[in-house]
Amino acid sequence: MKGYDLFELAVRNLRQSKLRNGLTTVGIAVGVASLVAMLSLGVGLQQLATRRLAGSGMFDTVFVTSKQDFRGFDREEDRKDQHPENAPVLDESSRDKMAHLEYVTEVEPEVRVMGQIVYDGQTHFGFVTGLPMSARENEAFDNLQGKFFSGSDAGEVILLNDFAKELDPKNPKELIGREVALRYGEHQSLAADADSSGRPQIPAAQTSGSSKSDDNYGFSVVRKSQLLKVVGIIDEEPYGGMRTVSRGRIFLPVDLTEKLNMSDFTDMRSSLRGGGKTYMTLTVRVKDPGKVAQVQDAISKMGFRTFSVLDATKSLRRFFTVLDLFLGIFGSLALAVATLAIVNTLVMAVLERRREIGIMKAIGASDRDVKRLFFAEAGAMGFFGGVLGIALGFAIGKAINVGTSVYLHRHQLPSEAVWILPPWLIGAAIAFSIVVSLLAGLYPASRAARLDPVQTLKYE
Repeated sequence: MKGYDLFELAVRNLRQSKLRNGLTTVGIAVGVASLVAMLSLGVGLQQLATRRLAGSGMFDTVFVTSKQDFRGFDREEDRKDQHPENAPVLDESSRDKMAHLEYVTEVEPEVRVMGQIVYDGQTHFGFVTGLPMSARENEAFDNLQGKFFSGSDAGEVILLNDFAKELDPKNPKELIGREVALRYGEHQSLAADADSSGRPQIPAAQTSGSSKSDDNYGFSVVRKSQLLKVVGIIDEEPYGGMRTVSRGRIFLPVDLTEKLNMSDFTDMRSSLRGGGKTYMTLTVRVKDPGKVAQVQDAISKMGFRTFSVLDATKSLRRFFTVLDLFLGIFGSLALAVATLAIVNTLVMAVLERRREIGIMKAIGASDRDVKRLFFAEAGAMGFFGGVLGIALGFAIGKAINVGTSVYLHRHQLPSEAVWILPPWLIGAAIAFSIVVSLLAGLYPASRAARLDPVQTLKYE
């Protein structure tokens, strides 16, 4: 039997019992719709979690510390390295090496110091933190009032909204464009020679082996003041409060904080070690989140301790994998019920069309032709049921998104899409519907093929 004739017969037979075949097709559509709605909900929730974490600027960031610091923080790492005191320190040389690694876009220190803002004759204390220019991509700046820094070392400041209300309780937005004075402590290294520094002479025997001859003896902190222009106000902490630089109220360009040479709590440690400036933590920004593991391995080989959010999200990915599995199982239950409806419909068709099948076989149709005919009918119901199910599932998903948006709006939260239909799921759902329908048609097709044409014509 030719393919065209087979298709024509299948369509004609489906039209003869419109109500029964239509109800069966609707049953398939309901099963596919439930499957699509469940899986799309799982995809939407996973993308929502990923989007929120990615928007926090954490997925593409590696945090680097020296093994000399934070001992006991990672006991397993401490056991691997028996002599952490000999590990390299985070200095300018190490920072430069990391900046030249492949896929690395920036390497910045975590700067957080106490400062004072003087405005309208009043003094207000707050933590000053440095932000790189890439922080503009962070979701905390989506609702930025004003604008972001014009340059990496511009004399500008962005204030947290709560702090801005302290400066101007009546109308904090009026601060944008005005100047404020920042008071801070400047780190000044003491000179190495006794004449200029005034420090007492120390015998060479006491200093041998402890530090290099050109090391700074110590440092002093001098109070400085810097005029800054308020360019923006943000409502929430950047990076979701998950980084040291998040927990501040006054935000400056990170290059400006280094230019001002602000004194922080790591200065004493750097002075005791001797040598130049060292950092407590460096944040390494990676061009592609997929390359974070590769960059992390390269930095680890340099002898530093590393951490990325990807280390903490392994369990999160495992959770969503299990969630998708269970949602798929529950969604497939309705499709399983629809499979029984297909079997019932085709079995009834075999009983009603015994005479037709007998005539077909009497004039030369083979058992294979009869099977193909019933398979074609089952596949057609699966295809149309799959298409209708996609449309129904899409409508359900849109209703979920609308309902979620209304609920979030009532709680004064931004709208979020919790249901997302990926393109691959559309094709997969239709293909799965056809395959299930064909499997359901196995028994009725085999039963129809086994009919004896003599017996069917004799009793008809």
